Order: sequence, then structure tokens, then C-alpha cells
Amino acid sequence: MTYYNMAPAIVRQRLLIEGYWSADVDEPFIYQLLLDLPAHLGLRTYGEPAVYAPDSGMGREANAGWDAFVPLIDSGISAYFWAKPKFFSIVVYTCKKFDADAAVDFVRDSLGVTGEIARLEF
Repeated sequence: MTYYNMAPAIVRQRLLIEGYWSADVDEPFIYQLLLDLPAHLGLRTYGEPAVYAPDSGMGREANAGWDAFVPLIDSGISAYFWAKPKFFSIVVYTCKKFDADAAVDFVRDSLGVTGEIARLEF
């Protein structure tokens, strides 16, 4: 699949970060991460992070974990955490430029990622 920038006049930056964590991740940890990451990148939130953990039996056990989102004045950050494999997927979507390397480094350090980390920018 080829990416085509349909709206070049609209400034936007997207970053997908994925990997496996070793930190003690739970709902309060994710909440704080979604406050600290935008602050670290110079992005401003306009609401509190929302962190959801579906009740047992609502979905497949293999997908158990947390879904989270924080609204930014310039768009938002979505984050997904699979509890059993300790895998995460975070999407930073903004209409303001930010330092993608700083985002990846912050996530790596905060989540205790010691192995490979995947990233996709577009």
C-alpha cells in the first residue's frame, strides 16, 4: 500500500510506536503515561486521559489489557496494552510538529522496553 498525502496544506504528524514492556503497567500507570508523554513533547492536553479495561469475558482472553486515549489541543494520543504478552501499541496523532525520536525514547524508558521497538511515521 502506498501512502498519498491527500491534504498537504493541513499540518499533521503521525507516529506509531510498538514493543514489549517490562515496567509494572496498570491503569494508574497508563493514566500517568498519557499525561507525561505529551508534556515531554511540548503538546497540551485539554482533558483527562481515559483508560478502559474491559471486564473479563467481554472479549478474547488473548486481547485482555487496556485501551486509552488522551485528547490534545492539536489532536490526540491513543494507546493499547495487551496484558499477557506485555505488548503495547501507541499512536501519536497531532496537527503540531513534535520530536518523534524524543517520543520513542520516552516510551522506551517509561515502559522499560529492552528489546526491539517498532515505529512508523507518516
